[in-house]
Parts: sequence; C-alpha cells; structure tokens
Amino acid sequence: MTLTLPGFDHIRLPGADGVELAAAVGGSGSPVVLLHGFPQTHLMWRLVAERLADEHTVICPDLRGYGASDKPAATDPDVYAKRTMAADVVTLATALDHERFALVGHDRGALVAFRAGLDHPETITHLGILDIVPTLDMWNVLHGASAAVGYHLFLMAQPPGLPEAMIANSADAFFGSFLDAWANDPTAMPQEVRAEYLRASAAAVASIVADYRASAGIDVVHDQADLDAGSQLAMPVTVVQQDWGAQLGYDAAGVWKAWAPDLDHRLTRAGHFMAEEAPDEIAAAIQELLAR
Repeated sequence: MTLTLPGFDHIRLPGADGVELAAAVGGSGSPVVLLHGFPQTHLMWRLVAERLADEHTVICPDLRGYGASDKPAATDPDVYAKRTMAADVVTLATALDHERFALVGHDRGALVAFRAGLDHPETITHLGILDIVPTLDMWNVLHGASAAVGYHLFLMAQPPGLPEAMIANSADAFFGSFLDAWANDPTAMPQEVRAEYLRASAAAVASIVADYRASAGIDVVHDQADLDAGSQLAMPVTVVQQDWGAQLGYDAAGVWKAWAPDLDHRLTRAGHFMAEEAPDEIAAAIQELLAR
C-alpha cells in the first residue's frame, strides 16, 4: 500500500500540457510548495511538512515522471525539461487558487525550483534549494576522478535504450545504492519508506531517465541562455547543502551568489537526505526564509 502524509489530503491536480500530478495538501496559511528529489517521492517531506503546516498551506506534489504523478513518454526534449516541470508546479498551485507562493526543492526538485524562480519571478515569492548547484554549474564542476560521484548523471545522459534497460534489470540495486550511499544516518529512513521509494522508482525507470537526460541537454541550453542574458533570481533564496564544494574543489556559495543576490547559503552536517535526517534544521531554515 502506498504510504501517505498523515493529516494531509491526497489529490490529483493539473500540471502543464494535460499532465496530472499527485499531491498531498495540508495546513493553513501562506502557501509553500515542497518538491522532492531522486530517488524519492513527496513522502520525503513528511517530517518537514508537519512542522510547517501549523503556519502554512503545504503542498507536496510528486514531480511528473515520479511517484503517483503522470509519466508521459519523452516524445521530445521539452517533456521533461525543467522549464516544463516548473510550469507544472505553477499550474498546480494556480488550481489551488495560489497565484503567488514560496517554493522549496531538494535534488531534482531543486532543479525544478531553480528554473521556476527564473521563469516565474512574479509567482515565486521565496526560493529554497537543498543540496544542488544549478545544472549548468554542475556539469562545469564535475571533472576528473571526482566526477565518479556523479556516474549516474553520465549514464542517464546516454541515448534512449541502454540506460533504461540496464537500470530496469537491476532497479532495486540501482536505486537502493543511492539511498545507502547518500545517507549519513540510515535510521532516518524507515524500511517501509525505503521500500516505497524503491517501488515507485522501479515503476518509473523510463521517465526518471528522461528527466536526467533532459539535464544533459535542453536544461543546459536554458541555463546557458539565462547566464548569457545576465538573468538572476529576484526573490530571497536560501541554499542548504553538504560541503560538496570542498570535496569537489569549487566555491559552492560563490556559484550560488552569481545567480541569487539575496542569498542565505548554509552548510549542514546532515547527509543528502537532509529533510529526513535533520527535519528540525530544514524546517527552521524554511521558516527563516519565509520570514525574509
């Protein structure tokens, strides 16, 4: 049985281009949308969402291609472009009568949130980013032996066919390896939650690969166009991440400052799955962001 967020309504809402998204909606007050990462679903926000729901309307969708949301075939590069996925989020929030809202994303969801902040500055009031750098910068900092940490990025960037077949043939081992390697505190992810992530990911191999493939193609084109135009994020931005800059030899805060003039950049001792490992810390960071 699919796990849910206790006390939240679980509904389906329109996204862009006729896609429907599954979402958990709860709480009351000013709206904040929380976007999950890989290889997860909206369930990753369960502990943070309950901490925010006393003061905010909290909306936790599954991204297109993930969880219980629609998984359209990648018939062209735009289908899983972060620009399209950002339009999903704006459309979903509008369907709930929220013309302006705060947006927080983790991992893949953070890439969608970044694109939404650039494409919809009149809509996104505050932007929270957990444990990424923008797509264009990510490819620029991954080089040499240190790039091995991102081997999956290169695998899923390959033309359709082989990546999907390789991953589908060992789905639990593939997706489970990230849940193991990226967690500093494995006990923060209960077995039933881990099992749900593996079940949902195994059922979405083609769309997950398409999402990653877009980040090696059309997403780079979109980021480069914004960089060339001098575009920046107009809203207050909080970034919380592990100290990947020190590990990979780049200035993570400097990378973000170039995109976000109004920046609060924080490092955490939690692992990649920080919303589950350190929910008090992450909820507090979001609450402080929303107060700016």
